[in-house]
Parts: sequence; C-alpha cells; structure tokens
Amino acid sequence: MVIQNILSLTGKSLRLAQIILIVAPAFIVFGYNQAGAGPLATLQSWVHMFPQIDAINTTGAVKAKNSTGKGAVIASFQIGALIGALSCTFLSERLGRRKTIFIGSILTIIGQILQVSAYSLIQFTVGRIILGMGVGQFSVAVPVWQSECSSARTRGQNVIAAGMFMCLGYALCNWIDFAFTHLPDTNTGQWRGPLAIPLLPSLVILISVFLLPESPRWLVRVHRIEEASTNLAAYRGLSVEHDAIKSEIAGIELSLEATSQSKGAIREMFSKDDTERLLYRFCLCIVLQFFQQMCGGNLISVYASTIFKNNLNMSSSLSSILAACALTWKFLCCFISFFAIDRLGRRAVFMISGTGMAFCMAALAITTSFGSGNQHASIASAFFIFLFNLFYPIGFLGGNFLYCTEVAPVRLRVAMASISTANHWLWNFVVVMVTPVAIDTIGYRYYIMYAILSACIPVLVYFFYPETMNRNLELLNHVFRDASSPWEIVSMARHLPQGEVTEAEFVAHNMEKDDGCSVEMKEKV
Repeated sequence: MVIQNILSLTGKSLRLAQIILIVAPAFIVFGYNQAGAGPLATLQSWVHMFPQIDAINTTGAVKAKNSTGKGAVIASFQIGALIGALSCTFLSERLGRRKTIFIGSILTIIGQILQVSAYSLIQFTVGRIILGMGVGQFSVAVPVWQSECSSARTRGQNVIAAGMFMCLGYALCNWIDFAFTHLPDTNTGQWRGPLAIPLLPSLVILISVFLLPESPRWLVRVHRIEEASTNLAAYRGLSVEHDAIKSEIAGIELSLEATSQSKGAIREMFSKDDTERLLYRFCLCIVLQFFQQMCGGNLISVYASTIFKNNLNMSSSLSSILAACALTWKFLCCFISFFAIDRLGRRAVFMISGTGMAFCMAALAITTSFGSGNQHASIASAFFIFLFNLFYPIGFLGGNFLYCTEVAPVRLRVAMASISTANHWLWNFVVVMVTPVAIDTIGYRYYIMYAILSACIPVLVYFFYPETMNRNLELLNHVFRDASSPWEIVSMARHLPQGEVTEAEFVAHNMEKDDGCSVEMKEKV
C-alpha cells in the first residue's frame, strides 16, 4: 500500500505540490522584495511622503545626505534577511523545517503590511527589516527542506526551481513597478500598490505549509522514525515497507549514529580533531555565497535601470522597459540551469557561469569607459548586460544554495546553510549600499572588480569543489572523512557510486576498510 499524506499526493505529484505551494511563492517574495524598493524610491509620490530621503529634488550636501539615508533604508531589508538567516541555526533544528517556514511567512506578512501602510519613515524601515527577516528564513529553510525531501537524481532540478522563481520575482517587480508609474504623481498608490502585491504569495505559504510532509531527515534526527518512514515513502511514491525506504532510513540513522557524540554545535567546525573536514566544507559554502553576490549578479538585477539611465544616458521610460526586459530574459535563461544542473554537474555549471560573467564584466568595463555620449558603446553595453544575464543563472541562481545543503553533514546542514546564507545577505547589503556611489565616482572601473572576482570562480571550483551531482547526501560525508588530504576530495567525489546507492550499503562497505577507505573505494579511486 502506498502511503498517503494530507493532500493525498505521493511521489512526483507531491514534490510538484511542494514547489507550487512553498518554493515558488517563497522565492517570488524573495526576488520581488529584494528588487522592489529601489526603483520606487525615484517616484515623486515616494519622496513627497518621505522627504528625509529625497535624492530627486535636492542638490549638493543635502542630496548626498539623503542618498546615504535612502541607501540605508532600502538596504535595511538585507540586514533583516541576515538576522533571519542566522536565526535558522537554532529555529530550524528545534522546530523543524515547516514551522520555520511558517514563522517566515508571518514575518513577511507583518513586514509588508507595515511597508504598505507607512506614513512615516521609521514605520517603513521597521517593516522592511521584519520583511527581510522572513525572507532570510525562507532563503535557508526552503532549500534545506526541499533538498532533504528530494532524491539524489532529482535534487538539482528541484532546488534550482527556487532560483528560477527568485528571478521571476525580479522580473515581475520591474514590470509591475513600471505599470504603476502611470498613476498620477500625487497618488501614493504608485508605490503602495507594488509593495502590496507580494502579500498574496506569503498568504499561500501560510495556508499550505502544514499540508506537506516534514523533512524525513529532520524527523530521524529528532527520533521520530515511524513518521520519517511515512514521509519518505510519500515523497518517493513507494510503500513504507519497501526495501528502498527501509534502507534509506537505516542509512540516515547510521550516519547520525556515527556522530552521536556530537551535538551539532558550530564550534565543531573549528575543532582541532576535525576528522570530517567541517571547516573545509564550511569554507566552500562561505566562498560560494560570497561569489554569488560579488560576481555582479545583484548589481545587474537591482541597478539595471540605473545603469541604463545614468551610465548609458537613456530616458527613464526606456531604462525601465529595458531593465524589465533584461530580467525577463534572465528568467528565461534559468531554464538552461534547470536542465544542465543534473546533466553537466555542479562543477561544470559554476565554471561555465564564472567564465562567462568574467568576460561580460570585462566587456562592460570597456564599453562604458567610452562615456554615455557614444551610442555604439551604449548599445554594446546593453548587449553585454543581457549576455551577463544568460551566464549568471546557469550557476548562481539556485545552484549555490543547493551546493551548500549538499556538502554539509545532516547534523550541521542547517547551521552551515544559515551562516553561509547570512554571508550572502551581508555582501548583498554591501553591493546595495556601495553601487550607487561607485557608479557615480569610479564608473567603468567598478566593473573591472567584478570581472576579476568572476574569473576566480572557475579556478577555485576546479581545484577545491567536489562534484555532488547524483550523490547521496550521506555518502558525501565519507568522501570528506576518508580523503587523505583536501587535494584528494575532488578526485574521490568524482569516483563515488552514482544513482540511488543506499547509505546502509555504503556504510557496510566501509566496515571493510583498514586505512580510512573501503576496498571498493580504493579500487575506484
């Protein structure tokens, strides 16, 4: 008998429901609100309501002061997201993935209501921080929950879907902002309307999150084995008595039992007796999330209209339309990653993406160096912005979140994901705050920095990032533990058994080892 869940869905249908009801709305809220306030801050209806951050009708020292204040208000979202991501280190492990997402949906609703109803700058800023806290929890808990419920074969595509919906949120935000600008300048609906729309996906999450089964791996961790078996059977579309279900649950238990003396504390990563190379894995996550922001992706997504208008001397209307088109194109390019992530592998998509972005940023630096008066250079700059939006989503619009959940051990998966994602929000904040000033002061030289950082991605990935495609999450622990040095990790991961190999089977093989690696592994490596 196939085990049923609350929605009476199993297998592929259940995983699809998880994407439609949770992943899609969560990451649409993510992308929409990350880009939402920036374009609105140029509206007359906005600056009349918040004259303290009016950088449109002011000049000189007053404008400089107001611009700094505007940047701080808009970037307060990122500070809230950083706090929300860090909170998952204890919330998600104690309450579970679903309850953490439920709390995140409540916070986003409260934050959005405060923003939409704001008549003072303090209320708007507080609402933006609370909204960011909820989105920060989404950015950690949703990818972890989804990856823990997915099979090794489909895990990549399932989590990449999150990045696709985040990019859809970017595109929707720009088109909706443009549509509402046609209201009279005296109508605050110009900015209240766009800020109210993402309330709908937040409500969808609030209503539906408990209709779906909890993560089987978290349930095993808290010793709810029967419920874990039931949920895993539902996600796999099999009977709870099926051998594959029993074997996978046993493998998760064995993996946890091997580290039963550990309490999963963050300080483990800095222990002298780091036999599992936790610090190495943690650094992989931190560096990857750093590159996700400092390759230029957020620069293009948030400030595309500013680049078109200020750097390329285009009209406000044309700049808004081109920015919306660029982000719509970016969303369409996400499908490349969706099909490539589980075919080419994580390493390949990161290296292709990094190489392409480095080329585009170098070209953008050259074309913008001619100044806004050169029409041919402006057309070339616009072309390279669109080309950049082709390469960026291939590796860094979901793949980075996926990879961080794959290389972390189950007991530290949420801790590593939350801290590395908080690092993502920290650099997000830096980009949002610094970019307007950098574009006005150092101009084309700003793009050179992003070109250099993007060029570092393929080099570091080639030497230090092991392949995780189609590898079982628990099997990866053995690679980090058994490799004689960090330099061998990439090679050993390449030779791991692929497909639905059970943890129990692999642990049984490891019992034959006499020097840290099973006979089979030694033969393969």
